Amino acid sequence: MIFDVDGTLVDSNDAHAAAFVEAFGEFGFRIAFESVRRLIGMGADKLVAQLIGRSDKALAERKKALFMARHLPRVRPFPQVEPLLRELACKGVKLAVASSAAKDELDALLELTHASVCFAQIVDGGDAARSKPDPDIVRAAVDKLALPAEQCAMVGDTPYDAAAARRAGLAFVGVRCGGWLDADLQPAIGVYDDPADLLDSLDSLVKDRGSARQTPS
Repeated sequence: MIFDVDGTLVDSNDAHAAAFVEAFGEFGFRIAFESVRRLIGMGADKLVAQLIGRSDKALAERKKALFMARHLPRVRPFPQVEPLLRELACKGVKLAVASSAAKDELDALLELTHASVCFAQIVDGGDAARSKPDPDIVRAAVDKLALPAEQCAMVGDTPYDAAAARRAGLAFVGVRCGGWLDADLQPAIGVYDDPADLLDSLDSLVKDRGSARQTPS
């Protein structure tokens, strides 16, 4: 199982959007919070280009600095994240992270889960040429797990996660806690409220995935 982090395991999407608005403002751009929020889940390079018509590495770096200094201290994991990850690990499920975040930012976010030790592989934005919704980061996680794509599923909270999973050949499991509607999280084999809801449904989900792998095509 390959996990996104922001909006999936930790409640950080609004914080990222706020940091982007602040960074845009410092660079002379007045961008509404709502315009940024709907793009959270893309890589920063794509988000910036979408809103101002070009990439801007300095602006993206400033956003990251603002997020780490002003917003990260208030970010918290969603309920039951640690039990979910530990239960999956106990069931023998190999776990990985696939995030567009930079390594230092991702490490800080994973520390909030108190269960980063459960992840066999961690893939960040530096491990892939293209950020989400391109599939590169997800494919890198699959490669590091040394498993075929059909034996993996990705858990994420945005349509950009769903697109990356689909293009990498993975089944997708959506969670609503990032702020998106079920219709936005398709195609998915299931959509759950949050990690706590996923934990409650884990036995059936893992069983269903196991049965799917054994069914001839």
